Amino acid sequence: MEKLVISTKNAPGAIGPYSQAIKIGELVYTSGQLPVDPETGAFSDDVKEQARQSLANVKAILEEAGTTMNKVVKTTVFIKDMNDFAAINEVYAQFFAEPFPARSCVEVARLPKDVKVEIEVIALA
Repeated sequence: MEKLVISTKNAPGAIGPYSQAIKIGELVYTSGQLPVDPETGAFSDDVKEQARQSLANVKAILEEAGTTMNKVVKTTVFIKDMNDFAAINEVYAQFFAEPFPARSCVEVARLPKDVKVEIEVIALA
């Protein structure tokens, strides 16, 4: 199977030696998406806005890969503070419909750029 690099200007560019996403076979694997606005490079301090921007970045990458949020089968959500879980869930539910993807959510000590949330997904192509 051929490994295809997915890249779009509608999501922040990689800040290290990695791809925004890789498509292989019938699957698309995104890298973790920070809540960075791809046009300005800025991000809000509000956790709900950060979750919304992270998911908007994921959506843009999936669209570049020719797929949609409806085809996401697994997500991993990294959060700085588990006390933000409910607020992030509120936004998360606006991007996904039933049947919801499988998901892991873990609290981490620190994220790049000291953001509060980072989200990665695996989707069907």
